[in-house]
Amino acid sequence: MAVRAASQVPGWITPMLAKPDGGRLRAGPEWAYEYKLDGYRACMQIASDGTTMLTSRNGIDFTHEFADLAGILAPALDGRAAVLDGEIVVYNEAGQIDFGFLQERRGRYQTHRSSPRRDEPFDDVPVRFLAFDLLQLGTKSLLRQPYEERRGLLAGLGMPDPYRISVVRQFTFTELAADRRTPQDLLDHVAVTGHEGLVAKLLRAPYAPGKRPDYWCKHALIQTTEVIICGWRPGQNRLSGSLGGLLLGGHDADTGDLVYIGDVGTGFSEAERARLLAQLEELEQRKHPFATTPPREDTVRAHWVKPELVGEVVYRQFTRGAGRLRHTAWRGLRDDRAPGEVLAPRARERVATETTPEPTRRTTAARKRSSTASAATAPDAPPTLGKKIPVQAGKRRLTLSNLDKPLYPDGFTKGEVINYYSRIADVLLPHLAGRPVTFIRFPDGVGGQQFFEKNVPNGAPDWLPTVRLPSTGSRSGRGDGEIEYALLDELAALVWAANLAALELHVPQWRVDADGHRLPPDLLVFDLDPGPGTAIVHCARVAERLRDVLCDDGLTPFAKTSGSKGMQLYAAIDTNDPAAPSAYAKKLAQRLARETPDSVTAVMAKNQRTNRVFIDWSQNNPSKTTVAPYSLRGREHPTVSTPLMWDEVEACRHTAQLVFTADDVLARINDHGDLLDTLHEKRVALP
Repeated sequence: MAVRAASQVPGWITPMLAKPDGGRLRAGPEWAYEYKLDGYRACMQIASDGTTMLTSRNGIDFTHEFADLAGILAPALDGRAAVLDGEIVVYNEAGQIDFGFLQERRGRYQTHRSSPRRDEPFDDVPVRFLAFDLLQLGTKSLLRQPYEERRGLLAGLGMPDPYRISVVRQFTFTELAADRRTPQDLLDHVAVTGHEGLVAKLLRAPYAPGKRPDYWCKHALIQTTEVIICGWRPGQNRLSGSLGGLLLGGHDADTGDLVYIGDVGTGFSEAERARLLAQLEELEQRKHPFATTPPREDTVRAHWVKPELVGEVVYRQFTRGAGRLRHTAWRGLRDDRAPGEVLAPRARERVATETTPEPTRRTTAARKRSSTASAATAPDAPPTLGKKIPVQAGKRRLTLSNLDKPLYPDGFTKGEVINYYSRIADVLLPHLAGRPVTFIRFPDGVGGQQFFEKNVPNGAPDWLPTVRLPSTGSRSGRGDGEIEYALLDELAALVWAANLAALELHVPQWRVDADGHRLPPDLLVFDLDPGPGTAIVHCARVAERLRDVLCDDGLTPFAKTSGSKGMQLYAAIDTNDPAAPSAYAKKLAQRLARETPDSVTAVMAKNQRTNRVFIDWSQNNPSKTTVAPYSLRGREHPTVSTPLMWDEVEACRHTAQLVFTADDVLARINDHGDLLDTLHEKRVALP
């Protein structure tokens, strides 16, 4: 049924998003579980006369492209309007949801839309709308109703044509328990049947359009495979002149032919991109090395190389039809593997899906190993938790321990800390480059003993770069008036630090050069610390005022949360005077304090801070450090010092709006990239 009058159709509702669960599948009687789907998220809006619209997650009209789905549900609604949330999917011949097939269908649709036959119906492989939420029924909005109630109403709708529209299967924790099964058993079954993972949903939760709240948590299945590097693409935009991505291959297990299996463009540090590019340029050849020429659209701008280097990637799916890795991230070179040993993955064969999932049981250790998936390659045999585990982190071989040890009161483990720092490394490492790091370690977890550590601890690996600098304090810890700082410049260094329970990473506003000499400050920082009676909301208002003053002076300020209670502003500067940034920052802080003495103070004394935001200008002193962007904090939850958009600062009216955990930040990177990426491109002379 075609769309007739848009005014009859209920309005589009921005979809609520699921946040990553950090490898911890939520459990308890308050949770239910649905399959994580791999298709196009879509809102189905149905008018009382059956007129139907389909709108994508980003507000794009899908109705014409998926015209077969329009009007199907109208008979079940008995003249009522409705809005459903769900996913449009395509199945392959094995009965698996196959995103690759859906993408191929979209390509054919784009060709059809621009052809002379564009007014004719687009007749292609069938699609299916899998509904998982009901947001409106009749004239009543259901957004504030509990998920359990919305699901009940959705399940009560008859599906006139289940081949085209059906309801996603739900498993409640209680139902699983009654069958003597656990959520992990369900997840094991999901892995065997080829689904992407699970989404845990809180039964009592409302629907929050456009938000990514704690009550929808996605648990994606991550797999690893060895790959042969067969080519590379140059980087673009900020990566211009560097490595953009790798083209991957593996040997067909049946024929032995080298086949193209996809690409990878994420998971690299800047240093690793440079090292790989240098190696690949020496191996460059004119023609591709595959038995069959890869698709042209995949090889635009490709440079081919001799297939001599082996690496490893994480991935979520290997498509059955095209034979491609999907959702890949780079983990590092595998110098211990020969190209002839690398076989292309096989797509999972679909097994019979019964009414109740059959568990494929694994040990507890095997379940939790995934928390270090981004960090390293573990041995084939699942280790016992608490034991020492050898892993591969980039080119380095490390030994990790006590991965199951909770370091936060909410149960966030050391393994999850290592996983976070591994996955965030690509955007974190540039902010640590050349800056001596001060650690705050929590060997007994948050709430236990904690201590600052400037000197590199005994037993540090010999490959870790360090720099010896004069101590500015009363004790150096070395007995010679110097401190030997660590420099974290690669993934393995982050993993090493995380294994020491170094949750917090603090750095100065200056760098050292290749000879270990301290350079002049290149950053100006304002640390906004809310006193008693104030919160980050008040910091946001002060930050807006500081932004305007800094812009008037020709600087470009960037904002981030402290990961605790406050906020920081940065601006990239040029100066030859190490004392100048403090003097300039103090002048601005005192100016704002004079203008609004009831809400701002530039005085460090605690008795001056009540109901005021303290602008700590002293963070610019060369002896001071500030928590690094993307560093975890040692608080009740694994919160992170998170770069912000100014729109977010301006919109902040509640503290919770600017609190971000490790899971939140990983999702933000997927959505926005590094919001501080252009910080140093905006460098100007300090006024």
